[in-house]
Amino acid sequence: MIEFLSLKDVNAAYADELKAACARVIDSGWYIQGKELEQFEADFAAGCGAEFCFGVANGLDALTLTLRAWKILGKLSVGDEVIVPANTYIASILAVTENGLIPVLVEPDESLNISPTLIKAAIGPKTRAIIPVHLYGQLADMPAIMSIAKDHGLLVLEDSAQAHGASIGGKIAGSWGDASGFSFYPGKNLGALGDAGAITTNDPELARVVKALRNYGSHEKYKNIYQGVNSRLDEIQAAMLSVKLKYLSEDIQSRRVIAELYMTGIKNDLIQLPLNKSVSPLSLESHVWHLFVVRSEKRDQLQKHLAGFGIQTLIHYPIPPHKQQAYKDWNEMSFPITEAIHDQVLSLPIGPTMSLDDAKTVIRACNSFNGNG
Repeated sequence: MIEFLSLKDVNAAYADELKAACARVIDSGWYIQGKELEQFEADFAAGCGAEFCFGVANGLDALTLTLRAWKILGKLSVGDEVIVPANTYIASILAVTENGLIPVLVEPDESLNISPTLIKAAIGPKTRAIIPVHLYGQLADMPAIMSIAKDHGLLVLEDSAQAHGASIGGKIAGSWGDASGFSFYPGKNLGALGDAGAITTNDPELARVVKALRNYGSHEKYKNIYQGVNSRLDEIQAAMLSVKLKYLSEDIQSRRVIAELYMTGIKNDLIQLPLNKSVSPLSLESHVWHLFVVRSEKRDQLQKHLAGFGIQTLIHYPIPPHKQQAYKDWNEMSFPITEAIHDQVLSLPIGPTMSLDDAKTVIRACNSFNGNG
């Protein structure tokens, strides 16, 4: 069987270092907000080209706490509008509604990332921020988005959960916007061995607030400035991430090799390949191929066909946020591009430990698909 992604194999490559890092934390006797976290935050900030990094419990908290900090700083107020992709994972939107803000859903362009043209059209008198999501590992059109934000005085919070290491013109995800939220969920390109996340920013005022918010609203023990939460990246996960951060560029390159094989090898009119906005060759900087997502009007039959070859695939994501029960008041809204995407997308296996032979098997199976399951 060709697994979609074997986390066991991924982490086996660093097993000795991971175990040594874990033992180091255990032996230290210090498990929350210690030297391991400080080191990872410094290294990750440097890697992103950001001045500040704060580890939090998960990627959703990274987004939620950043928006909350902007409310504390008076940059956002309850009822303000935040532009968000319509075809994102629901976490991007949960962070907005959790803060009493109003999501304004915007359709994607051909890259499946949010359309700058439609962002501009969606800006109204109550718009205060944009959350571009770097979907599947490809940066949104950040030069255009930042230009729009500057012209309209809007905050930009990057959702970089799927884009560790992606860049445009040498400027890396996590350093484009006013802040960025990252997830280190185990399946991400930089994945912890549990839930984990981080916020990056170059704004010292924002940094001061989010640092306190993640720790009960406190900068100093037993002195609480804000009504904060407990959202701290623990020492063991920070140590695990420090090990894996050293190999991130190497792992991304392995993904790019597989992606290039797919892009050049899959030739089937029933399968639409992802649009890579990078100029050839395919391994350029803007895409780190967290997911390799194809589209087919016969998606379910294609998934069944590939399963017949022992190939595991996943659907990211089957139901768009505006059709979820959690947002039932939106269920009658229409976003035809988003709805078509969610009906058609299928993620093929890709990962740093995937063999070229397995990738070629996937290609042959895709090319043999004739529309039947």
